[in-house]
Amino acid sequence: MAKNLYIKTYGCQMNVYDSDRMADVLAPLGYTPSGNVDDADMVIINTCHIRERASEKVFSELGRLRRWKEQQQGLGRDVRIAVAGCVAQAEGEEISRRAPWVDVVVGPQAYHRLPELVSRTDPASRNAVIDTDFPVEDKFDFLPEEHTPRGPAAFLSVQEGCDKFCTFCVVPYTRGAEFSRPAASILTEASRLVASGTVELTLLGQNVNAWRGEAPDGGQWNFARLLSALAEISGLERIRYTTSHPTDMDDDLIMAHADIPQLMPYLHLPVQSGSDRILEAMNRRHSRDDYRRIIDRLRKARPDMALSGDFIVGFPGETDRDFADTINLIAEIEYASVYSFKYSPRPGTPAAGIDDQVDDQVKSDRLASLQQVTDSQQFAFNMQKVGSIMDVLVERPANRAGQRAGRSPWMQAVHFPEQSGEIGAIIPLRITAAHQKSLSGEPL
Repeated sequence: MAKNLYIKTYGCQMNVYDSDRMADVLAPLGYTPSGNVDDADMVIINTCHIRERASEKVFSELGRLRRWKEQQQGLGRDVRIAVAGCVAQAEGEEISRRAPWVDVVVGPQAYHRLPELVSRTDPASRNAVIDTDFPVEDKFDFLPEEHTPRGPAAFLSVQEGCDKFCTFCVVPYTRGAEFSRPAASILTEASRLVASGTVELTLLGQNVNAWRGEAPDGGQWNFARLLSALAEISGLERIRYTTSHPTDMDDDLIMAHADIPQLMPYLHLPVQSGSDRILEAMNRRHSRDDYRRIIDRLRKARPDMALSGDFIVGFPGETDRDFADTINLIAEIEYASVYSFKYSPRPGTPAAGIDDQVDDQVKSDRLASLQQVTDSQQFAFNMQKVGSIMDVLVERPANRAGQRAGRSPWMQAVHFPEQSGEIGAIIPLRITAAHQKSLSGEPL
């Protein structure tokens, strides 16, 4: 019997990919994705542990779902609630204790076992079925083929986990050690996606450029070699990857940006701070100058390269001088976009135990100052494109009637008349206007 599956996804692109794959895993049980929680037979909350008060936001959501479940049971419907992702990994038993109406708790490395976990649930029980192990088997070996096409732009997870142990970050504890999927598995999935209509792939990983995987011949490839192999897939027009770590930007990868036409001229390369003192306290394993040299080499290899980055303000012990160093680095790099956050302690991470925490008002003031600079840079970058002609991937209907939305090579959202091109096509547009976070274009 057909059943409806509602998935609410928090966090990064990898969680988006994982949510799609959870839907694929549950399809043989009759579950079909639905955008409406009210008619769902099963609800999955796919969680992220990066943001501030992540756990409390999950419990707040589960409080709302408790009322939903009680209403559905009052109507005689047998419904399920599952919590997946990094909060599930970190707080599995606590979720079961505080929210006994949850049926399944599954970590990000075990969701391939969802059908088994769902089959073990008991509507009369107030104990969740919990699986937060780091299994010996590779979950990707157990994932089925994609149940539905992903669209013209799709995500593809190639690497998971992290061995860097930045002092502010929980990822090594929730996603585990760095793991690289074998190249053959990645190429097979990529080929299926392209055959179903995908023309742009974004390769995902916590440290995606740390990928070192088994080659089809049994040897080993580096990330640049994997990109070259993907570029040989007929019909794959665009390749992106995120998120990268500066210490893994090797010579081969930098030159790949010059040698592979499908590789888009946009790179997200987080640095987190412009202060060497704070970078050391964060255990980032690189200096400010190391980062600058990487950017210079990337721009030499690909002169039209645009950069985005991540910054944390108010890390424990950050002084006005440290913050000024960050602002100066941002001014030197000239980013196309930036993601910036106030530091918030993550339980169990080394930075959470540092006594020299920064006052929250100081953090708020610094964040506002930083965002004023980065917003100005983003708008200036967008303004540079006005009057130019660029190839835009048509992704979807826009929110405004009569318009479609697409993506530039530099990751800018572009809006244009719907008659300009069909979804999935890459079309030339003349850019007529720039906005803070998007561009407007017209057909030639």
